[in-house]
Amino acid sequence: MDILLIFIRNPQLGKVKTRLARTMGDVEALRIYKLLLDRTRLAAQGVAAERWLFYSDFIPEKDEWPESDFKKKIQHPGDLGERMEASFREAFAAGAGKALIIGSDCPELSGALLQQAFDALEHTDFVIGPTPDGGYYLLGMKKLESTVFHDIEWSTETVRSKTLEKIRAAGLTCAELPVLSDLDTEEDVPIGMRDEG
Repeated sequence: MDILLIFIRNPQLGKVKTRLARTMGDVEALRIYKLLLDRTRLAAQGVAAERWLFYSDFIPEKDEWPESDFKKKIQHPGDLGERMEASFREAFAAGAGKALIIGSDCPELSGALLQQAFDALEHTDFVIGPTPDGGYYLLGMKKLESTVFHDIEWSTETVRSKTLEKIRAAGLTCAELPVLSDLDTEEDVPIGMRDEG
């Protein structure tokens, strides 16, 4: 069984895309974040896997993520590494043969790319989707390797290199996907997502 883990923030005014909001304002940051959620949802629905959606704060009664397609959960407490590790642990405990994790900041993500990541895990231990800023938009593995979540300075340019170091130190292999950008600042916003009004 393949499981796709999706981390999102509850789309609330003033609580999403704070770096974007600094220059574009809270309302525009929320509008863009909702577009990112739409693209993430479409990508997730384009891959044949069980989809687990982890909200940051609460599970809303009704939203755009159909319960027929997504098993809804709340992120575990802790820093990003602890939250990711706990979700992978849960997926493997539920019988996952392969598990991938994505966030909701990558407008270019597609179902085809997610399928490529699952396929890569047929012949490698890990798969990673690099971002230009030194992080990653996707991480996948076939069994839990907790070290990749420990002693990492999250949201820095060393995240990916440290992660790859830990994978190699464990004697494991890793495939790399194409580089895609995360959307964090106003400069990252594609023309098609800008409000021309």
